[in-house]
Amino acid sequence: METCETRAADAAAAKLAAGVVSYALGIPTQHILDHQRGSSCAAFARHVAMYLCHVAFEFSLTRVAIAFFRDRSTVAHACHSVEDRREDPRFDQWVAGLEHALREAPARGEPAELSR
Repeated sequence: METCETRAADAAAAKLAAGVVSYALGIPTQHILDHQRGSSCAAFARHVAMYLCHVAFEFSLTRVAIAFFRDRSTVAHACHSVEDRREDPRFDQWVAGLEHALREAPARGEPAELSR
């Protein structure tokens, strides 16, 4: 069951993925998260960010769609598109680096030992 807290956490994860992709591609995060399609560069960056949410955070396609205000079929298309491009070793290495950065990000919440 989805709660407001879950939706907020998913939106934060989408923003984090978009931020990493924004940094890597030099595209403003707000263009990646925009509800409109935007330029082809922004759309590509959004595809990568959605893919990263799916693989790095293990979100279902539906959760990614909700977090990015997109249709599930759009997210499926984006994930297939990025996955197909991973046949290129350079692209695969680049995406793997972004995925690693997200997987290594600190978990949500403040660790108890830091609050002492």
